[in-house]
Amino acid sequence: MSERNEISYGQGFLRDVRGLPRKIQSKLADLVEILQTNAFDSQLHAKALSAPLAGKFSFRITRDWRVGFKFIGPHVIQLLAVDRRDKIYKRLERA
Repeated sequence: MSERNEISYGQGFLRDVRGLPRKIQSKLADLVEILQTNAFDSQLHAKALSAPLAGKFSFRITRDWRVGFKFIGPHVIQLLAVDRRDKIYKRLERA
């Protein structure tokens, strides 16, 4: 059995989550469970981001919502921000 990923919440991430519609919050909770098992499970549509966001990744909640994250250890993932896809990448530049 492979090691589960530990999830860490970056500053502002939980505030972002509280502002999400309930339906999106619920789907996000399900996807975080998958993230703990496999950060690159096909259900997440996770991808590595290119410069200037190299070292950061994103996964899809819905067509319009994304989560930005990074690895801070071998099995430790820090969730940085959640926002609409047209805003998340600008926010990750500052995270």
